[in-house]
Amino acid sequence: MVSAWMDRNLKWVFTLPAVLFILLMVAFPIGYTVRISLYEWSMSAATPPKWVGLDNYIHLLNDPRFWGSVGRTFYHTSVSIVLETVLGVLIAVLISRKFAGQKLIKTFLMLPMVATPVSIGLVWLLIYEPSIGLANQLLKLAGFKPLAWLGSVDLVMPSLILLDVWEWTPMIVLIVVAGLMTLPSDPYESASVDGATSFQKFIHITLPMLMPTILTAVILRLIDLLKTFDTIYATTQGGPNYASETLNLMIFTEAFHYFKFGSASALLMLFFILIMIVICAFIALRKRLGGMH
Repeated sequence: MVSAWMDRNLKWVFTLPAVLFILLMVAFPIGYTVRISLYEWSMSAATPPKWVGLDNYIHLLNDPRFWGSVGRTFYHTSVSIVLETVLGVLIAVLISRKFAGQKLIKTFLMLPMVATPVSIGLVWLLIYEPSIGLANQLLKLAGFKPLAWLGSVDLVMPSLILLDVWEWTPMIVLIVVAGLMTLPSDPYESASVDGATSFQKFIHITLPMLMPTILTAVILRLIDLLKTFDTIYATTQGGPNYASETLNLMIFTEAFHYFKFGSASALLMLFFILIMIVICAFIALRKRLGGMH
């Protein structure tokens, strides 16, 4: 009887350990974070956690600093993802054609992704340095005045976006190049017979067939972009005057600078909900487009 039951439920028997492990690794941290978010706690042995209910959430939802960090998070994410996707697709189409040095260029494209985010942040901190940084030296050569890239409230977010685009556009390129290699040649041959130009082939054949691949790349990059921390902390630490403080940096500051672990946990849960909404929307869009093809 045991052997017969095993045969009937073999797929569940083999997958159950992995499912339980994942549930334990995901459900426990989320449950513990929810619990801590309902307390006021400084992680001090002298001051035990104090039950405050939903006060942490109410305080955050009425805090302009919280909404400012939400706005900066989505501004950084949305502008970066648009630029990286557009540039990534264009570069992928260009380097997918046969030419001398193609493999060398693909290798160089991977270099920004190989380095650690903190080291990249420190390198760009030197590039943006006001007096001797490469960015201002190039501006001087072009006849422009030097800029306070990371010291200006107006320029700090565009500067961080430029850093992110430089670092992660190659990821989009590699995914899209892989997608281009799987496209069938028949539609292109038919379009050539009909006299279609290269631009028309790109708009009417390549993009529609490549859209599920592009959306997959966008979803993967979006998940990572929303939780960007390393490069921002290494370059600005949220300054000047909170002008580059995203949700991740606010959570870090609340927890490890102010020791407000209840408030930081509430922030984490609100951030988690926002991420789930955005990701689910993109996954639904990808499924819809996939069904159309």
